[in-house]
Amino acid sequence: MARTIPIEAGSYTQDCDDCPIRHRAVCARCEHDELAQLEKIKYYRSFEAGQTVAWSGDRMDFVASVVSGIATLSQTMEDGRRQMVGLLLPSDFVGRPGRESSAYDVVATSDLVMCCFRKKPFEEMMLRTPHIGQRLLEMTLDELDAAREWMLILGRKTAREKIASLIAIIARRDATLALQPPTGGLTFELPLTREAMADYLGLTLETVSRQISALKRDNIIVLEGKRQIRIPDFDALIEQTGDDSDGGLLV
Repeated sequence: MARTIPIEAGSYTQDCDDCPIRHRAVCARCEHDELAQLEKIKYYRSFEAGQTVAWSGDRMDFVASVVSGIATLSQTMEDGRRQMVGLLLPSDFVGRPGRESSAYDVVATSDLVMCCFRKKPFEEMMLRTPHIGQRLLEMTLDELDAAREWMLILGRKTAREKIASLIAIIARRDATLALQPPTGGLTFELPLTREAMADYLGLTLETVSRQISALKRDNIIVLEGKRQIRIPDFDALIEQTGDDSDGGLLV
């Protein structure tokens, strides 16, 4: 398989103080002098939708935060079967300090911009900058919680609950990045195609389309344009996920 060459984001620049993901990213706890040190080892890369960021087993000489867009994490079995195992949303961290290669195929689902750090200098900075290590630990634990949540979604939820859960997760992240609570009406761009949603949730494309249409018919969601979704009442959406308002499973 031919490897996709990433497009360098040469014209993309972002001051750390004005970064849209600053309050959620790995650098969220950093002081001004620590941000200045990160500035020396950071650079931006952009990928078009469908491009590969890293193949499983490939050497990765960088770690990164997703600034905008979305990517998928996938694993491929020896017989060619492929399973999407995770999503990377804005502010999520890509790569692992101390690990030379990628554990997953990382593919841009939409146009993607990443704030990258050269791995070796980043690892050295972690040792002398507790704020980075503390934040990375928090993000790792959040990732573990998300993985456990997806075990429930994939294993026990109905098709309607799966679709509603995925929409709710993306809506919550969008609201968090905008520094607003996920209550009342929300409008955001759905960064996944229906084909990608089907792949991620273990559903057929027809089932995804049918369930989205049902949520629209019941006024749980409103489709505005090709990808834009409006949620008139976030609590009503949560009721469709099988979870309570705090994210726990309803019993």
